[in-house]
Amino acid sequence: MTDIREKIREFPQVPGVYLMKDAEGVVLYIGKAKNLRDRVGSYFQPSADLMQSRGPKIAEMIPKVADVTWLECENDVDAILKEARLIKDIQPPYNTRQMDDKTFPYLEITRQHDFPGVYVTRQPRKGSKLFGPFTSVSELRRVLQILQRIFRFRTCNMEIDKNDEKRRFFRPCILYNIKQCLGPCANKVSRVSYLKDIKRFERFLDSKRSVVLRQLQAEMAEQAQEKNYEEAARLRDEIKAIEALADRGEVDEHVQPELFQVDPAAGMEKLGKILNSPREIRVVEGVDIAHLMGDEMVGGLVCFIDGRPFKKGYRRFKVKTVDGINDYAAIQEVLSRRYRRAGESEELYPDVILIDGGLGQLHAAEDVFKMMSVQPPLVISLAKQDEEIFVQGTSEPLHLSRHDPALRLLQYVRDESHRFAQHYFHILQKKSMKG
Repeated sequence: MTDIREKIREFPQVPGVYLMKDAEGVVLYIGKAKNLRDRVGSYFQPSADLMQSRGPKIAEMIPKVADVTWLECENDVDAILKEARLIKDIQPPYNTRQMDDKTFPYLEITRQHDFPGVYVTRQPRKGSKLFGPFTSVSELRRVLQILQRIFRFRTCNMEIDKNDEKRRFFRPCILYNIKQCLGPCANKVSRVSYLKDIKRFERFLDSKRSVVLRQLQAEMAEQAQEKNYEEAARLRDEIKAIEALADRGEVDEHVQPELFQVDPAAGMEKLGKILNSPREIRVVEGVDIAHLMGDEMVGGLVCFIDGRPFKKGYRRFKVKTVDGINDYAAIQEVLSRRYRRAGESEELYPDVILIDGGLGQLHAAEDVFKMMSVQPPLVISLAKQDEEIFVQGTSEPLHLSRHDPALRLLQYVRDESHRFAQHYFHILQKKSMKG
């Protein structure tokens, strides 16, 4: 405890995520903090009543903690999203929250529609423009109502065809009558004009929103001067809601892969057919390597059961025996460490092992398994550039339609292994940069 307290004194006083580990390096608990030093230090104060302040599980855990590491975050929102992602990936035994399927919402603009709609969603549609994720769905819904009064976009789920001549006979809903929608359903606005307003709305979301905020602030000051305090308070709340649009993550950085998965049943059934598997395929494991010019080389392994991620089967590997840039050797080390026991008949192989890469990566994997007494059922690789599938024992790749459920499932496994390996790489890189 003395060593840990000394280490915590060196923690920065910034937002971040902290990981508590046991003597074997196993992560026991992950938390977030607005101030890393103060938050983590509060667990280890001699006078702290953990049973009262944190509960029995944390009080039970603290004596097992041998080390605490941290990741600095840009702000509180970044810390919230990173904490949730790490908990989902690592599944620490003392985290009871956020280990379920809870996800964060997005603001979605359906660009693929003739007249795009704007929605709060946890199930994004293909082709949509996304903003977020956001940490509060209630705040997001509130600001959407405010913005609809300004930009008058549609929020209904009607299928509106730009070529439907009958639209001019349609009666629009009340939102059109109270000037909160432009009424594309009833041909009250041209498609060109509507799309211009949607583009303006997207620019607003990407900007600092200063023009709209200045207008609202001027209105608020005017209402307060005229002693219309109720209206001034309403405008104040609207200003706060619009300012909260900045409190969001980035689509590419704060990835929630569980929201973008394909139909697992269709994918698994088709995968068995294209691979000519003599038995039903249920377990697929994907492997990828991440590094920066050979530094901090790591491997990520993900496990899918019946087409869905099985987070408790995910594993990380810090590559130990490879110097410089040698992805083939790194793949071989990770595969050897992961499947050695399976090769000795002490564990079961998955039904399919998927390597991120082309024929070279597949041959490197095959060389590893030749050293084992028991061979895996099936090893394949998926090359990114042309999405070619290379199958163990063959040299000609399989080419599937980009919409094929088997290919989309393999892409999901491949992309998840890539994301998982990259996530671990960035953790190690940040730790090494901090010395």
